[in-house]
Parts: sequence; C-alpha cells; structure tokens
Amino acid sequence: MSKYTDPTSKMFRDEDAARAYFEAQRWPDGKPVCPHCGSEHTHRLEGESQRAGLIQCNDCLLNFTVTVGTVMESSHLPLAKWALAFHKMAASKKGISAKQMQRELNIGSYRTAWFLCHRIREAMCLPSSAGSIGGKGKAVESDETFVGGKKKNVHRGKPEPKKHAVHALVERGGLAYYHMNKEFTAHGVVNHSRDEYVSADGKTHIQSAEAFFEVLKGGVMGSFHSVSD
Repeated sequence: MSKYTDPTSKMFRDEDAARAYFEAQRWPDGKPVCPHCGSEHTHRLEGESQRAGLIQCNDCLLNFTVTVGTVMESSHLPLAKWALAFHKMAASKKGISAKQMQRELNIGSYRTAWFLCHRIREAMCLPSSAGSIGGKGKAVESDETFVGGKKKNVHRGKPEPKKHAVHALVERGGLAYYHMNKEFTAHGVVNHSRDEYVSADGKTHIQSAEAFFEVLKGGVMGSFHSVSD
C-alpha cells in the first residue's frame, strides 16, 4: 500500500470495514444501543447462519444492525457503497448528480442512485430542534447574492433571464439555521464597494456567507444547471 493511501479508504471497498466505521460513528463508546427500546444490554449474534453485524437486545429480544433507524435501513446497497456515497456528497464542492453517482459507484439503475442521493440529503438536514441561529458569544454573518443566467449567454431573440435575490444567514464556525434571534450584542458592517472586506480589528467580515454562496453557485453551475423560481 502506498504511504499516501488513506487507511480509512478500505471502508469504501470492504463491507466489514464499512460496517465497523458506521458502528463507530453511531456508537462511539463501542456499546450498541437497541433502536427499538433504548437498552444497552445487547450481544452480537455470531455463526455462519447469522447475518453479518446482527445484534440482539437482551431486554426486548429484537434483532437489529447499525442501519436500523437510519436512512440506510431496508436498503439492499452494500455498506461500502453507502460510505463512498456519503463521502462524495460531502466532498464534492460543486455537488454530484444522481447520474454521476450511478456511474462512479456502478449502481444498477438511475432510480436507485436518485433514491440514494435523496436519502443522504435527508440525513444532512438540520433537526427540528436545532433552534435559533446565534447565541451568546456567537457571530452571525448576513449577505445576499443574485442567482440567475447571464445576459451575455442569452441566445438572440431570447428574453434576458431573471435574477433572484438569495439572502443567507450563517453562524460563523457553525451552521445556517431557519430562525434568527432578534437581539444582538453588536452589529458590524463591511463595504465591499469601498474595497473593505475585513474590519480593522479583524472581527467583522462575511467570508463564511460568501463561501456558502460559492458552494451554492458551484452546485448550480456544475451539477444542477438551473433552479426553479
């Protein structure tokens, strides 16, 4: 193996390694928790007649694997392909289409690849209990951009494409949420038209929001090509 090869890449081609990775993510302390009753009194079922990764709860006596209660439940795709799909969805700056996912993972049908991508996006959604953006000691960046086609790319006789304003609120070092607090300790502004991008004290800027827009537009240009009104 090359010294430049990431040892974690084994999970992308080995089913046991992929299962061990997902179990470590779900149960960091190494103790499986029953998704049916929440009990920690469990044991692994071993033997040639048992499915790999099968665990039984000692309290409710129900069986489960690491995929139960997740977006991977009831899927017939190998866990190694799920691991690679998660990696590609998270690492592709310009996004990745279901058709490209189908080709790169050698998935039998487009429908399966489309379903896979949407399940991963569902897993990436914020929980309903995420709460408001910001908080004590937090900085929230606010910026806007315009999304739409360019006039120079319009064919002769075609109307100029509409530009749609998109406003983003991004918690610095965190995530973008649905709601924002109404009260702030302080409010800072930078004026790009005056070539001001960071305040003198280095605290006021909107680089996180601009990075978000860069990823958004990269996805539109690279994979999705257009968005609906």
